[in-house]
Formats: sequence, C-alpha cells, structure tokens
Amino acid sequence: MTDSESRQVTITGAVASGTRSVAAPATALASVVPQDPGLASRIRLDAAVSAAGKLGLNRIHLLAWRDLDDPEAGGSELHAHRIASLWAAAGIDVTMRTSTAEGHAPFTRRDGYRVVRKSGRYGVFPRSALSGFVGRRGRPDGLVEIWNGMPFFSPVWARCPKIVFLHHVHAEMWQMVMSRRLAPVGAFVERRLAPPLYRHSRIVTLSASSRDEIVSMLRLPPENISVVPPGVDARFTPGSVRSPDPLVVAVGRLVPVKRFDLLIDQLVAVRSRIPALRAQIVGEGYERPQLEQRIRAAGATGWIELVGRMSDDELRDTYRRAWLLVSMSQREGWGMTITEAAACATPALVTRIAGHSDAVDHAVTGILVDSPDQFADQLERLLRDDTFRRRLGRAAQEHAGRLTWEATAAGTLEALVAEAELHPPRSR
Repeated sequence: MTDSESRQVTITGAVASGTRSVAAPATALASVVPQDPGLASRIRLDAAVSAAGKLGLNRIHLLAWRDLDDPEAGGSELHAHRIASLWAAAGIDVTMRTSTAEGHAPFTRRDGYRVVRKSGRYGVFPRSALSGFVGRRGRPDGLVEIWNGMPFFSPVWARCPKIVFLHHVHAEMWQMVMSRRLAPVGAFVERRLAPPLYRHSRIVTLSASSRDEIVSMLRLPPENISVVPPGVDARFTPGSVRSPDPLVVAVGRLVPVKRFDLLIDQLVAVRSRIPALRAQIVGEGYERPQLEQRIRAAGATGWIELVGRMSDDELRDTYRRAWLLVSMSQREGWGMTITEAAACATPALVTRIAGHSDAVDHAVTGILVDSPDQFADQLERLLRDDTFRRRLGRAAQEHAGRLTWEATAAGTLEALVAEAELHPPRSR
C-alpha cells in the first residue's frame, strides 16, 4: 500500500499533496475519525458536504468527455458517476455535461444527478465551454472538469471555484488512437498549449505516481496537485470457490493502450508450460476483430475467451474464480480493476507504470513487472506457487478494504472546498 492510500483517513495530508490545505472542518475531524474505513469515510464525506454548504457550493457541474452509458465508457466514466451519485445523495445539486451516447436521450437523471448529453465526441468541448461561459443552464457554484486527453479549458471561461480531475498523462496514447494527422495536434494541446493555462488550477489525480508524471511531463506545480485514490464497491468480496484450473482474468476496453495483443502472446507462451491454463478478457472495444484474429492464429480459441461486457455481479464472480488479475496496460491513472479483484482476494500481475505502482504494493499485494518480457516467467511462477499467491491475495484484500468511494467523493469535494475558500462567494 502506498503512503497516499495508507493516510487517506487523514483529511488534509492524504488528499492534498502540497501547501494549499483542504477544508478546515474536515481537517479538524481527522484526529477523531474511527478506524473503520467505511464509517470514517462517511463521516469525512458529511464533513466535506457541510463545509461546501457553508461556502455556498450547492450546485456543482461536472464536465466529462463520455457518459457512463456510452458504449466505450471505462474507468474514468465510472469514477465520475460514483462521485456524482454520492454528492447528489448528500444533497448537492449535481449536473454532468457530456457528449451524446447513441440510443440515449439528451437529458436524463441517474442516481440523483442530471445528465446532459449534447454534441459529438469533439463538438462537446467548444459547446460545453460556450454554454458554461454564457450560463445557458444556469451558473454553477462549483465546477469539476474531467480532463481526459483533450481539455475543456475551464480556466479560460469558468467564473466559479473549479478543480480539474486528470487521471493520467496520455503521452504516446495519441499515436495509438488518432490518425497520423491528428495525433500531433492532440499531443501539442496536452503538452504545450494546455499546461500554461492550468498552472494555477487545483488538479486532482488518482495516485502519487500519476502526480509525479503530471509534474514531470506537463510541468504543472506539484503543490497544486491533490491525490485522491478511487474507491472499491462493497459488492466486491471474496468467494468460496476458485476455478479448479489456473484462470487468469484481464479487464478493460479493447483498445491499443491496454496491449491485449501482447498479453495474448504471453499467455500462449505460458500455456506451453502450464497446459491447463485458461484466460478471460472482459470488455469491449474496436480492437476486438484484431484480437480475435490473433487468438485464432495462435490456436488459442479453446482457452482464451473474449467474453465482452459483464454486469457488476458477473464481474465479481469472475474475480472470485480467478487465480490472478493481469494487465499489460501502457497507461493508467490507477487501474480500478486491480483493486476490485483485490477486494475478492485475487492478487495482480501488472506492468510497472504510473497508477499501477500505487494500486499494487509490489511483492505484497501483487507483482509489478518492468517489461513485457518478464511477464511470462512471473505468471508461471505465481500460478505454480499456491502459498505465495494466496498470501498476496490476503494482503490485496486488506489493502482494497481501505478504499471507499465515500472517501473518493469526500477528497474530491475537499479540493473544491479549498478552491472556494480561496475565492469566496462575495468576491466572485
């Protein structure tokens, strides 16, 4: 477990890594919160909501690229949904503005908060900025911009306290997902155009390692960056029966950055030494045809399954049966599937990248590998060593038990409260 996670019940020190403090009422509570993570997190969230109310943060807007109902929704969208729903349940008026989702109405209400789906994948950025500038749907008391690759440039037009949630730097992802003509534009916006405009913004990210990358690659001031780890839903708990055969599970959108093609190659290499090995890849995405072809070419159709999307209960049951959660992803802000599986006492074997380095405590809750070449040997080792693997699983479960969505919602709101303290209502 990382330092930022182990201290998450300490209100100021855990969520704000810098000189700007978080809301005073929550800070004062830190020394008296109980040790139970769930109860401590609820008390912390109540304190943050109370502090927000005293500062007039009653109506909060979130800006996101994609909605949870979008076919390509992933961890970022789930993260935004959990925060929005917990804030709404606490009495805050929450609206999320995002792009259109095929087959879904432009306006809806989900778990207590409003969703406004307008414009396409690229049009949502200028349209949201224009709507926010003119106050087309009323001016919010606070704003949360989710910077997922392309920013909304809220520092230019927003007229209220605001924070920016930046899960990770996209870096080489631009070359993976965009055309040769557009990829340099995305990289230029992320690395050159946007950072000077966000130098005075409060940035919130998921992990200390992601914070370090944001500082080194985007040159944003470290004192302005808060670390708020994601939570784990309480439904993820250990089961009673593991798969009788070695079963490894990978979860994520079928897109290049997840590097499922390399994972398939490594699984095939291990299968030659452990013939009973089985693997399931959970998720959907535009790389499915290429991955299906790769599995067929390797003669692995009988034991590597692309199972598509799963419900939360189906995913929980899959984690419970699995021997290991695996990921060869190249970029992550955290890797929420890692800690979901951990809550089911399933350890992880993943690449050592920003995000993963916080979600996994190496050799304690799982194993981090420095290069794809190490993956096959470590996978074989973990599948053969039942004692070590089970010890990792127990520690992983304990680690995940400290992560709650209430703490995530509280930490994010505390960052917004801190900004509102710097810009009180009377001066707006």
